[in-house]
Amino acid sequence: MKLKEVLHGIDYEIIQGSLDININGICYDSRKVNDGDIFVCLTGALSDGHDYIDMAVNKGASVIIVQKDVAVSENITVIKLSDTRKYLSKLSINFFGDPASNLITIGITGTKGKTTTSWMIKNILEEDGKKVGVIGTMGVFYNNKHYDTVNTTPESYEIQKYLREMVNDGVKYVIMEVSSQALKVGRVDGMIFDYGVFTNLTQDHIGDNEHANMEEYIYCKSLLFKQCKHGIFNIDDSHYSDMICECGCDIHTYGRNEKADLIIKDIKLLRKENFIGVNVTTFGMINDTFLVNTPGEFSAYNSVSAIMVTNLIGCDIRSIKKALSKVAVKGRVEIIPVSDKFSVIIDYAHNGVSMENILTTMRSYNPKRIVTLFGAGGNRSRDRRYDMGEISGNMADFTIITEDNSRYEDVNDIMNDIEVGLKKTNGKYIKIADRTKAIKYALDNALEGDIILLLGKGHETYYEKNGERIHYDEREVIQEIMNNEISTN
Repeated sequence: MKLKEVLHGIDYEIIQGSLDININGICYDSRKVNDGDIFVCLTGALSDGHDYIDMAVNKGASVIIVQKDVAVSENITVIKLSDTRKYLSKLSINFFGDPASNLITIGITGTKGKTTTSWMIKNILEEDGKKVGVIGTMGVFYNNKHYDTVNTTPESYEIQKYLREMVNDGVKYVIMEVSSQALKVGRVDGMIFDYGVFTNLTQDHIGDNEHANMEEYIYCKSLLFKQCKHGIFNIDDSHYSDMICECGCDIHTYGRNEKADLIIKDIKLLRKENFIGVNVTTFGMINDTFLVNTPGEFSAYNSVSAIMVTNLIGCDIRSIKKALSKVAVKGRVEIIPVSDKFSVIIDYAHNGVSMENILTTMRSYNPKRIVTLFGAGGNRSRDRRYDMGEISGNMADFTIITEDNSRYEDVNDIMNDIEVGLKKTNGKYIKIADRTKAIKYALDNALEGDIILLLGKGHETYYEKNGERIHYDEREVIQEIMNNEISTN
């Protein structure tokens, strides 16, 4: 592909060189540059790509795209853009031939529920005989392939690369979790989604390297609905009006509100052997009842948004019902069979809002005791830790404070922050820094009728510590404990 084709539709300035040269690839990591690549200089919080131009040139880059004034060897083409990160998405769309134009795309945003809703939609579409891809928190999935990703929404170049691979592999539908951070930095700029879904919005992701304040967070979430054709909105959420105020899409609503297009008429909690879920009755656009294999009111809302999207797409109602009755999402209220006397559940809840939701949900199923086990992410807002400690202290019967992704912080400092919140309550707790020992303690001390909630890791199969990702899967840990392969000594 010629450089001028990669730059199509972009406002740029030629600093030096020619547009009539062949491009082999696009790269924003100088360590991964190959001969004939474009190297795009991205400016981030921790590093600046402009500092690595010499390395990129030495590795074979033939084009450098910048947003600052730089000195580059005369035999290298230099293109200047106003914002390299924002335009990386459009460059990538052009390079991969706009793969989204050959797909039905569904973007999902919200504070919670993105992953569960994505997988509900995926299961329904597949039950209806469609080929589906997913890009989100748990990675990239299509046609029995799986790739891990670092962010909920990958960098724009990776998004377009995966979309092109999906098109080439016969995929027709793609579901993407679209985070507020991705919308803020332009990872999906230039894409038009066929369907956009708003699940809910509560305070989260406010802090260093995230969002400056709640206003920015709300605004960034709303950006999705300026670039989709059909919007599906939770009308019951307090930020519904913020999401639709400047949207450029058709508006379709769901919720308990009688003005909704798809009304949630009734939610019944169901618990029986090997099943914890809900029955959801809807009215309006669809008059029917759906059995959903995930528990709680928030699962009912997620399922209704999935019902609405797939109904608009044209899925058979029988496919929708069958898929929801057996849907299971790794790390989202995932029941781990351990004992007939107590229940163990793994869930991704990693902030105050999601913790409160799952504790409220589990309490509604009338357990004799709820035990929570959790830590908190390092290099993230300390307020989140205080909230989680206080919520667990007030709502759980016993709390085990332990490690999570401590990153570059001391795990003991993080646990002490969680303890600050707990000490505001009368809740009983213990601190065990090693997560494996904490899980063993929970299982060894379980009482009949307990629900033990392992929170924070969810689908993750690693933990982050001092710049390393170390393999860690709670399912494997539980199995090893049950097999007496782990001791606390």
